[in-house]
Amino acid sequence: MRTHLPLNALRAFEASARHLSFTRAGLELHVTQAAISHQVKGLEENLGVALFRRLPRGLALTDEGAALLPEIAEGFRRIGRGLDRFEAGQVREVLTVGVVGSLMVGWLLPRLEAFRAAHPFIDLRLLANNNRVDLAGEGLDCAIRFGDGAWHGTEAVHLFAAPFSAACAPAIAARLRRPEELAAETLLRSYRADEWARWFAAQELPCPPARGLVADSSLVLAEAAAQGAGVALLPLRLFARELREGRLARPFPAEVPLGAYWLTWLRSRPPGPALRAFQFWLLEQAAG
Repeated sequence: MRTHLPLNALRAFEASARHLSFTRAGLELHVTQAAISHQVKGLEENLGVALFRRLPRGLALTDEGAALLPEIAEGFRRIGRGLDRFEAGQVREVLTVGVVGSLMVGWLLPRLEAFRAAHPFIDLRLLANNNRVDLAGEGLDCAIRFGDGAWHGTEAVHLFAAPFSAACAPAIAARLRRPEELAAETLLRSYRADEWARWFAAQELPCPPARGLVADSSLVLAEAAAQGAGVALLPLRLFARELREGRLARPFPAEVPLGAYWLTWLRSRPPGPALRAFQFWLLEQAAG
């Protein structure tokens, strides 16, 4: 295992390989062409292979040089990313979070400025999803999910419940007087096929056939309902703006609990300082 390869020689090789020129590499690194050539030659002698073919009009990578270049380039990128984490004498931590799209838009985004102000050295990166999450496969530090909190191999912290209620365009709501009248309306559906059945059961009513649009996102269902496509079951806590602006209306006060929102992370990966800070902040926001 080689442990004493000079960093300057590796940088000289990487720049020369990108430019295929010792001269342009020297200009980039603010040293002479001769210095670059000397450093690369020393690296070649250390490794015992030729990394370039010297041509009359520049350079060409040998097979060995072409094989080494991506490894060296990635090494410098990793060093750069590590150094970028330091700012004003503190370490900037990256936290990658998967979030259900409806919760991201309707609840989290309006609060993010407060999080940034409280935790300026956490670089929060959000990836929207439709509640189907692979924490390990997607490289997520954590995810905010909707359900019962029982996901294999994960820790789950309860944030808040979000009961579902019927919602539709105001013009449709104006003609609805009783829940039974929904039988004559188009019922929009999510991928959870039992939602309407559970809502009607809570009203002690039979569930009519659901024949409307099926979507895997509450955002899509809410937009379809606002455009008059039918009546959707939505976690209305996340659609306060649409209700306030009059794009959606709630024809009945009846609601049904179908689950809650949870912060989850892999049990095999204990939370670091950034995730702990995000967790405590989320709990404060949920309580408020």
